[in-house]
Formats: sequence, C-alpha cells, structure tokens
Amino acid sequence: MKFIFAPDSFKGSLSALECCDILEKVTARIFPGTDTVAVPVADGGEGTVDALLRAMGGKRIETRVTGPLFECETAAWGLLSDGTAVMEMAQASGLPYVPADKKDPRKATSLGTGEMIAAALRQGVRKILIGIGGSATNDGGMGMLKALGARFTDAEGKDVEPIGGEMIRVEDADFSGLLPELKATKITVICDVTNPLLGENGATFIYGPQKGATPAIRDELEAGMAHFAAVVEKAIGRDISSFPGAGAAGGLGAALGGVLGAQLKSGIDAVLDAVDFDSKLEGVSLAVTGEGRIDGQSVRFGKVPVGVAKRCAAKGIPTVAIVGGIGEGAEGLFDLCESTIQTTVSGPMSLEKAMADAPQLYEQAADRLFRAVRIGMRLNKENG
Repeated sequence: MKFIFAPDSFKGSLSALECCDILEKVTARIFPGTDTVAVPVADGGEGTVDALLRAMGGKRIETRVTGPLFECETAAWGLLSDGTAVMEMAQASGLPYVPADKKDPRKATSLGTGEMIAAALRQGVRKILIGIGGSATNDGGMGMLKALGARFTDAEGKDVEPIGGEMIRVEDADFSGLLPELKATKITVICDVTNPLLGENGATFIYGPQKGATPAIRDELEAGMAHFAAVVEKAIGRDISSFPGAGAAGGLGAALGGVLGAQLKSGIDAVLDAVDFDSKLEGVSLAVTGEGRIDGQSVRFGKVPVGVAKRCAAKGIPTVAIVGGIGEGAEGLFDLCESTIQTTVSGPMSLEKAMADAPQLYEQAADRLFRAVRIGMRLNKENG
C-alpha cells in the first residue's frame, strides 16, 4: 500500500508539516511497512512558504522590507529547488503588523511586497508564486509597483506617497522605469477571491472594514481607487479594475494581474501544480487531507481538502479528511469522491483546549480513522 498526506495547517495550533509527521507516526503503528508520501500544502495564506519548501526542497530567505506602516520588517520567502520563489505578501504587508489602534488603510502601503519581489529578481529568480491573502493595505498595489520602479506623481509632478489615502492625488503613472527583469519573469498569483477592484463587491467595500475602514474612510478610499485605476488605465491602455481577483489584497490583484501581467490562480490548484501533485498519486491507495474547519465554504471556494479530493477523484483514490471542526455543508465533500471526515474533537471542550491539545487530539483522530480503514480493508478482503 501507499498513502499520501496532503493536509493544510490548523491555524494557530498545528502546521501542515506537523500534521504530516503525526500521520507518518500513526501509519507506522497501524499499517507497518506502508509507503507514505508527505506533501504538506496550503492555499496561499500562512504556511505556504514552509509547505512548499518541505514538499520541494530549497532554502528560506529573509529580506528586510518596509512594513505596511513604513516600519522595518523582515519578510521570509522561499527559493525552491527548481528556482521558483514562493512568497506570502502578508510577510511584507500583512495585517498582523498593524496594531488594532492604528488600523487605517488610508495610511498603509504595499511597498514591502514590491521590495520582496525585487529582492528575488536580484537573485536571478524568473518564476514567482505569490499568495496575497492577509493584507493590511488598500493602495491599489501602488506601493508594490513603486518598489519595482514605477513612478506616480501629482498635478505638480511631485511624487505621491504610495498609500491608500493618496491615490486620489495621482495624476500620472509612469511605468517606463519598471525593473527590466520583470519582462522575463512569470508571476503566478495565488488568489481565491473573484472580487473586481471597484464597487460594492470590490476591494474597499468588501475587505476595507477588516482593515479599519469606517463608512467615511471607505467612501474616501473608493473614490481614490476609482481615480487611480483610471490614471493607470490611461498610462497602459487597458482596464485593470474589472477582471476577477482585481480587488484582492486591496487592489494588489489589479496591479499584479493588470499591470504586470501575472496569472491569477485558485490557491490550492496553484500549490498542487507547483508541487506536481498529480504525479505523486501514482500507486496511491489512500489520501489524507484536512484543515482546521471544514464546512460549505470549504466546498464552495475549493479549499485544501476539496482541491485534494478533486485531484484524487480523477485517479479513483479515496480521500479522508481529518479536521478540527465540521460545519454545515461539509458533506458536499462526499459528492466529489469516495471520502469521509474525522474530527479531532473527541468530546465537549473549549476552543482554547482544542487548540492547546491539538497534537494529541490529531494523533488520536488519525488513530481512530486508520483503525476504521483497516477494518474496511479486512472486510473487503474477506468478501473479495
């Protein structure tokens, strides 16, 4: 037999790598001698860099960058064994860097994300995979573009500070100074949202409030974003606001896809393609995946367990998911392939206890699940 392990992390309690280590331990106990393949995965958010480094090999690199409030931060990214740079924009421009009492997307910049990309280009990277979840910014990607050589000026020809509140002052966008390496670089953006840049379903209205935008700030930012998008469209001759995902990360999706020509892909599909997941399914008898909580949104938006299940379904491989919690609509997973779900919660307990005891609870859940699988295999053999 051969098992493949492709779990996501349990945010705040277990990394995808730790899940794989526990699964290997339990397999050795319940199915001694079974071959295992560990492919810890993520959907573009926290843990993506570490998961891909574990799956593909490479090295972790740290770059000093400008944080979202212009403070100095250290952004970690991975240089994979095949020469691809894998990044999480939240490492440079993430919301966790912003204290609760200082949340104001008018004052935040994506400058550090551009500095992280520039650092990779200077090291000869020509293939970048970047997840853009968890941003603190709503600057239309102006900061990132400035760090890569673009220039944004006001009516008097003076440089505009690359923050959300200054988008309304941009009167000219000049992209002639963009780093020449960008033309030879393939950028793939891990993006699970389909919001356009503008409007009631756009970057500011949908994601602005979690970054500190009050209704008044929201309206100010929306006007600035619309103005900025029009200036950029005039400069490059194409619309950057309407394609699905343009509104991701406060408009960073518009800058990456609309200005730099990056390809936007769903999170789990981009990661599974990067690790060549399909080729690893050869000869696999069972796939184990999972995440902190599975529900209807996991199914609807194609989160990690669903992305893994779809790939396995194409190969006729049954999939089991070990999760921290199960919500309404999780049974949609059963429609995708032969599958089941096992929760780590073994009795009444607080969320705090479930998170604190996550390693033990996960191992116990894996043990229960694998014992059930072993019974099923025995019944199949006896009736075969």
